[in-house]
Amino acid sequence: MTPDWSPLDAELTRWEHAGLTLPLWWRDDDATAPSPALDRLNDLSVETGLPVHLAVVPEPAVPALAAYLSGRKNLIPVVHGWAHHNHQKPESKKSEFGADRPVEAALADAERGLARMRDLFGDDLCPMFVPPWNRISDAVIAGLPPLGYHMLSTFTPRKALEAAPGLNQINTHLDPVDWRGTRGLADPDTLIAQATAQLRDRREGRTDNDEPYGLLTHHLVHDDAIWQFTQGMVTRLIDGPGVPWTAPRQ
Repeated sequence: MTPDWSPLDAELTRWEHAGLTLPLWWRDDDATAPSPALDRLNDLSVETGLPVHLAVVPEPAVPALAAYLSGRKNLIPVVHGWAHHNHQKPESKKSEFGADRPVEAALADAERGLARMRDLFGDDLCPMFVPPWNRISDAVIAGLPPLGYHMLSTFTPRKALEAAPGLNQINTHLDPVDWRGTRGLADPDTLIAQATAQLRDRREGRTDNDEPYGLLTHHLVHDDAIWQFTQGMVTRLIDGPGVPWTAPRQ
C-alpha cells in the first residue's frame, strides 16, 4: 500500500505560510546491543539529519553498545527503565514502574538504571527516564529528580511542562507499529491523519508547540514497510518546518 501523504503535505504547507517552526525529536526504544537493525537506524538518522535518542535497557545492555555509540553523536543514550520486566498484576496494563509495585523497589531500580548507564556511557548519557511501556506511577515520578533525572518521556502530548518539580516532560506522539494487531506497520493513512491532526492542533494553539514533537520507533521490530514509512515521515518533517531538538547530556 502506497501511503497518501497529501494531507500531511498540505498541513506542512500551512506551517510554512504561517512562518512556524516545529521542534522535532526522535526516540527509539529497547536497545541493548549493536545489531544490523541499529546500523540501519543510525544510517537513517545520518541521512535525515535527525538525531535519535536511544532508550537503552540498562540491565541487559552490553559494553559493545557503548563502544558502538562512542563517536556517533547522532545517537544519544537515555535510560529505559532497568530490566524491562512487567511488575503489574495480571489484570493491569504492563509496566515496570506502575502503581502495583512498591515505590521503594521501583525507585531502587531507577537509581540502578542511571548508575549502570553512567558506567557505560559516561558524559554521553542524557539523564532522561523512559519507562517501559510508557507507563509510570505518580509516586515514582515524584522520586526521580532526587536520583539525578532531569527529564521524563512517555507517550501522547504532555499536560504540563514538568511532570514533577525539576523533571521536564518531553513525550513522543507518533508510533508507526501496530502493536495490538500485526506488529507490522499500522495503517499508513491513519498514521498520516494522526500526525496531520496533531500538527494542526499545534498550529491552531490547542496543544503545546513548545514541546518537541516526538517520533517513537523500535528498531529491533521494524520490517521494510516500517523503515520506509519512518523515512518518509522524518524526511517530510525535516524538509518542512521541523527543527531537530536534542536533549542536553550530562
